[in-house]
Amino acid sequence: MNLSDFKKVLQKAWSRETSYCPDEWTDSNSSIGQCAVSALVVNDYFGGNIIWTEAVLPNGQIVSHYFNFIDGKEVDLTRSQFPEGTLIPKGIEKKKDFASTRDFMLSSDNIKKCYELLKEIVRNNAD
Repeated sequence: MNLSDFKKVLQKAWSRETSYCPDEWTDSNSSIGQCAVSALVVNDYFGGNIIWTEAVLPNGQIVSHYFNFIDGKEVDLTRSQFPEGTLIPKGIEKKKDFASTRDFMLSSDNIKKCYELLKEIVRNNAD
């Protein structure tokens, strides 16, 4: 499956239950709160690295954001969660005391729970 087809499967899999921000999630903007869990699932299928940045919304609010870096290219399948005019600076690894950004992310019980659910839904629909 190529990345374009995978994106369609991923978007259909997003739900309030897979969102890190379930209270903000809506059907009309289903990518809200999906960046971390989506980056993990994309990493499962396509490898590369997971990177982190702080997105700056047009109103000045700063929001943590994860996406992928695959074969020398940024792959951000959840950028649509942000309003037009959002600045998304170049990402970096966010490992803290962990071996990788992935390991750091999975140390969060909430991210891990949402990721496991999203991973299962994608696996059931990707075949």
